[in-house]
Amino acid sequence: MGNVPSAVKHCLSYQQLLREHLWIGDTAAGALDPAQAFLLINLYCFKPTSGSSVSWAAVTCISLESTRLSGLPEYVKIVEVGPRDGLQNEKVIVPTDIKIEFINQLSQTGLSVIEVTSFVSSRWVPQMADHTEVMKGIRQYPGVRYPVLTPNLQGFHRAVAAGATEISVFGAASESFSKKNINCSIEESMGKFEEVVKSARHMNIPARGYVSCALGCPYEGSITPQKVTEVSKRLYGMGCYEISLGDTIGVGTPGSMKKLLESVMKELPPGALAVHCHDTYGQALANILTALQMGINVVDSAVSGLGGCPYAKGASGNVATEDLIYMLNGLGLNTGVNLYKVMEAGDYICKAVNKTTNSKVARASFSV
Repeated sequence: MGNVPSAVKHCLSYQQLLREHLWIGDTAAGALDPAQAFLLINLYCFKPTSGSSVSWAAVTCISLESTRLSGLPEYVKIVEVGPRDGLQNEKVIVPTDIKIEFINQLSQTGLSVIEVTSFVSSRWVPQMADHTEVMKGIRQYPGVRYPVLTPNLQGFHRAVAAGATEISVFGAASESFSKKNINCSIEESMGKFEEVVKSARHMNIPARGYVSCALGCPYEGSITPQKVTEVSKRLYGMGCYEISLGDTIGVGTPGSMKKLLESVMKELPPGALAVHCHDTYGQALANILTALQMGINVVDSAVSGLGGCPYAKGASGNVATEDLIYMLNGLGLNTGVNLYKVMEAGDYICKAVNKTTNSKVARASFSV
């Protein structure tokens, strides 16, 4: 069964209850949807004690009545960036076989997109030096996409040779950050990206675009929504099917996220946008909820809250995939992802790199 939390093992005694009354996969009248069943299981697992002031009957009723809030998308696609954006910031070099096993575990969670690695120079990002071995070594599961980052044509051709079938380019809305991160100005980067995306299009390889520092820069401070909109529009115009807006240093708030999306969505449809939130100031989930309320249904995250940025000192990790799924389940939104399998993958990689998970959900569950 693996490292299943003790509370969850206890809950397995309720499987008969699920089969008889709450059959999760049943579409028959009266069956609970997956989010409702998930909530009920959690409530059984963490049932208040007799001395608690919380009414068990009341919270049970709340769980049974939970439903998707109006204005939110029915489905949210999670783009798991832990193997790339997460591990590239680790101080130690993670062995290739550990990376491969980590990705293979993630592939069995229901995640539909797992960012594998980055085909960048090992001089700049030594943690990604084994990109070819990782790409060739993973087991690619049906229905799962495995994009990789490619900063230039050289990286693109290496990625394709290694078997990549989807790529991403990563720009910035900050001149200073662009020069620090990819060693060229924003304008110069756009020229390189156009070459990459054009080559990808000719080979029928989908390309995604990233815009770093969308809500703030470690060198320039505030970034205007207009600047982010300009860079996003150019990436979308050259053929990137989706633009991920990154709060690279995690300084955004729901207010600044709203202003950003209001600006960008004047030029790009919400279906072509994603959000990528770091949790430095504890605002990531609030920012994501704001984005969902504005029509965004693609969210980047990293298992165990892995990550940071080699060129943004002080930036903490990405929003934890476990915490994101827990929130989305609570909202009644479908992700198709098994939270407990994600937690197990997170436990595996944290033990491998000797660190404590940044996921509050995982901490709470494994400490019971």
